[in-house]
Amino acid sequence: MTDLGTIPFDQMDGTAATLGDHAGEVLLVVNVASKCGLTPQYEGLQQLYADKQEQGFTIVGFPANDFAGQEPGTDEEIAEFCSTSYAVTFPVMSKISVVGDDQHPLYEALTQAVPTADGKDAFRESLRGHGLSPSDDPDVLWNFEKFLIGRDGSVVARFAPDTAPGAPDLVAAIDAELAK
Repeated sequence: MTDLGTIPFDQMDGTAATLGDHAGEVLLVVNVASKCGLTPQYEGLQQLYADKQEQGFTIVGFPANDFAGQEPGTDEEIAEFCSTSYAVTFPVMSKISVVGDDQHPLYEALTQAVPTADGKDAFRESLRGHGLSPSDDPDVLWNFEKFLIGRDGSVVARFAPDTAPGAPDLVAAIDAELAK
């Protein structure tokens, strides 16, 4: 399996980064979008980050325009939106693709490591009920799917897009990793 810490991606300012820059931290990797029904999760994500960053926890957001064109902005527009609309202080990277032929290698590795998430079937049906065509496993289903990475760099859990940042199962999984 690919070492997640070595896969390069760009920060909003164009400089290169890897998850290895956060070695020893517990990470929540989330594909985000500014015009999604789940966009208000930014508020909960920011609160979760603020509550746990001193314990060695970081959220890393990856804007993606893969689902119903819900992240059409440029990196600059996305950064402005995150800052002014939700006062986001956790790292939000340059826009990437999380599914399809141009899927970023980081998301290829994440989805291979944990091919599905609990709760995705119900959310998949909800999307279909809205006339949308959701992806199938192991692909990311929609915006705001979450991957939890332990201090050792391994993917330990995956959460459906509609799992709220304060959901007890998500918080318990984060706390368990922070305690290691």
